[in-house]
Amino acid sequence: MIDNYTFAHPQFFWLLLFIPVAIAWYVWKKPKQLADVKMSSLKGFKATQSILPKLKPILFVLRMLAVAALTVALARPQTKEVSTRIKTNKGIDIVMAIDVSASMLSRDLKPNRLAALKRVASEFINGRPSDRIGLVVYAGESFTKTPITTDKNIIQNALKGITYKHGELTGGTAIGMGLATAVNRLKDSKAKSKVIILLTDGENNAGFIEPQIASELAAEYGIKTYTIGIGTNGMASTPVAINPDGTFLFRNMQVKIDEALLQQIAKTTGGKYFRATNSKKLEGIYEEINKLEKTEIEEFRYTNYEEKFRIFVFLAGILLLLEIVLRNTLFRSFI
Repeated sequence: MIDNYTFAHPQFFWLLLFIPVAIAWYVWKKPKQLADVKMSSLKGFKATQSILPKLKPILFVLRMLAVAALTVALARPQTKEVSTRIKTNKGIDIVMAIDVSASMLSRDLKPNRLAALKRVASEFINGRPSDRIGLVVYAGESFTKTPITTDKNIIQNALKGITYKHGELTGGTAIGMGLATAVNRLKDSKAKSKVIILLTDGENNAGFIEPQIASELAAEYGIKTYTIGIGTNGMASTPVAINPDGTFLFRNMQVKIDEALLQQIAKTTGGKYFRATNSKKLEGIYEEINKLEKTEIEEFRYTNYEEKFRIFVFLAGILLLLEIVLRNTLFRSFI
């Protein structure tokens, strides 16, 4: 609770230095405030054991406490309540086009390319709270997994549900189809910035839309495309067939990514091409894209202050009144 307190005029706390000075002065002057009476004999005087003389310094203590309370009051203690309102000035609509062909189960990224991608993409989505994001998946053909939305739970659940299912999409890699579907999701967007993140691990060998045509469409609609080629250099353990029990048969196969095509798509649309040869590089790529595509957010902060000095003024008054009452009643005969 005390962490919520602030002081409008903390410079008044310097007045607290008066208290130790006053204490030192009181201790030094106290012996001189008592009068000495010399008598030849105390016989005939009845000794008293009153404790009141020993309690007399309480009057000084009450006055010093009153000074401390008034000092705190002068510093104007306050509690503050801060509320914020966020306004997005520049929204970004993003569609992630993900290759889900069988080769995405290759094990050069751990545990495989698709699983590694989903983990990194999930972190990327969490880092874009103010943007609308959609998902497109493609292999030999393509379809929209999730239209662009601000509901991150829907996107995350859709991303989690992306798996390779034999027969769900025809075989092959239709990069042009995947890009065209992503463009179709963004072409009517009113966002000031529209972005596609297209990821593949192969070459365009399926579909009826050429990647060049799809990239020109993206450029025409002002959609920037970041392309990512995922896969190690050289050989990778790749699924080549399905065993009778439904598991995949893996063999080391040459990784073939049409980097020239991906570079051309990025260049045509004003984006950038990246190569992810391992999980660490894939993470770095999404971090870089995250930095390149920043959403402008304006935050309005409202602070409500509640003054708390009155209770300290009241406390100082009570202490001074108590000192005056005690000085003129209980300790009157000792002053």
